[in-house]
Amino acid sequence: MISSFYSLFEKMNGLRVLVVGDIMADAYVRGRVDRISPEAPVPIIHARQHELRPGGAANVALNLRAMGAEVDMCALVGNDENGVKLLDLLRAEGIGVDGIVCSGDRPSTVKTRIIAGSQHLLRIDEEDDSPAGETEKQALLLRAMDLAAKADAILFEDYDKGCVFPDLITKLTTFASGKGIPVTVDPKKRNFMDYRGVSLFKPNLKELREGLKIEVDARKSSDVQSACDQLKSALDAKGVLLTLSEYGMALSAENFFQHIPAHPRDIADVSGAGDTVISVATLCLAAGADMSTTLFLANLAGGQVCEYSGVVPVRKDLLLSEAIEKSNG
Repeated sequence: MISSFYSLFEKMNGLRVLVVGDIMADAYVRGRVDRISPEAPVPIIHARQHELRPGGAANVALNLRAMGAEVDMCALVGNDENGVKLLDLLRAEGIGVDGIVCSGDRPSTVKTRIIAGSQHLLRIDEEDDSPAGETEKQALLLRAMDLAAKADAILFEDYDKGCVFPDLITKLTTFASGKGIPVTVDPKKRNFMDYRGVSLFKPNLKELREGLKIEVDARKSSDVQSACDQLKSALDAKGVLLTLSEYGMALSAENFFQHIPAHPRDIADVSGAGDTVISVATLCLAAGADMSTTLFLANLAGGQVCEYSGVVPVRKDLLLSEAIEKSNG
């Protein structure tokens, strides 16, 4: 088992993944709170640190890079200062940005978190989540199809911010199917039922309930399996990976179902855990891992990043060491 993990992680090195989806800037203002404002019953934060990180689909790209993959991004940013900063941050991480379209009609998405010590006080969102315009759609489609030709896997990271649209989904998945390229999806509500025929579809429990309009008891594996199978059938998907928060994770594929518990963790922040899960699962599929190994590693990776404050990518060395430890235990 140990040698198989080493071999799998080695295979991930150099795999090329096309990430299509909504990128954003995760901004952090950190400081301390000593008193309440005399103007309103709110804390006054003395800001000590400002930080900007790639977020959304860009955080998926960071996770893929951390696991050793090469990454191309197809996304939409505003023609503004935050868009320029995002592109610079991605280039600095070695992430391909030729597929990113700059728009003069919408701002770059920014999520600013105000943090005092370890306490998350407030989040401020700046965004335009309307669908991309026709000119932007054509540019995204052309660039995505060009980059797909050299991809080992295609990952849709959909945050419902307007970058992903049905024609883009259909054309990319049809192309990938013809080339035997795995397609994985981290969905949101708007395009939920448009991802047909993909290799792996990864909703969380809330998204599945809303997408299928059913109730699911996450504590009952029979309920979870039934829901996964129903979704798999509705989308004609090869596999469904369902994240269940404190109830772990489940994967349903052809002649396979497994529901595994979450590992005990000291949770600091759950932000970005889903990005890590889909990133690791995608690389497992592209590297030829079986479904049980894919579920096992994705579950470990998602839990690991929850132990850190803020949105952070997985650490490949820690994931490997914990995988070996847990498989031996």
